[in-house]
Amino acid sequence: MSQGPGRDCDRCPRLVEFRLTQRRLHGDWHNAPVPSFGAFDARLLIVGLAPGLKGANRTGRPFTGDFAGDLLYRTLAKFDFARGRYDARADDGFALIDCRVSNAVRCVPPENKPEIAEIKSCNSYLAEEIEAMSRLKVILALGAIAHGAVLTALERRKSLYKFAHGARHDLSQNLALADSYHCSRYNTNTGVLTVEMFEAVIRAIRDGIER
Repeated sequence: MSQGPGRDCDRCPRLVEFRLTQRRLHGDWHNAPVPSFGAFDARLLIVGLAPGLKGANRTGRPFTGDFAGDLLYRTLAKFDFARGRYDARADDGFALIDCRVSNAVRCVPPENKPEIAEIKSCNSYLAEEIEAMSRLKVILALGAIAHGAVLTALERRKSLYKFAHGARHDLSQNLALADSYHCSRYNTNTGVLTVEMFEAVIRAIRDGIER
């Protein structure tokens, strides 16, 4: 079973330095690699980019405490991938159903921009996680970087699977990769991603999983 990085993972010097700075500034925040949320026996794995500084890095749960989580978890609940009331806290009692949420990079990067070397360095954790999910049917990549990280973890040629919002790529007989623009505040504020667009992606996944 994949354990993910330890609290003081030292693979990425820049991220370690940033983490230690945040620990000094905000001693009551999580300020460590953020573990995935949800069960290993889920059929859906959602992969984002990295923890947000004042979101998951603060709360210790992926997409919890920032705008992206508001849209993500509200939509998952609407399509029965979650239950309870999402209250932007790791202890809010909100639970995922048949779904697991992770990130391509587990530590918060400065300006929310991980470097290529950091994405590569963290990729083995994603590969181990996917391998451990024996019932996995669909991986949803939120954004092009997450899409690429999933393909790297599965040792697939990126040129064969182009990222496109709403796309579905059959990686094997039993596993598909779905794509969506990231549900960030920037994308929704600029109209790159609307609530309707995001709901359509989750609806298609729900319909496909139940077939």
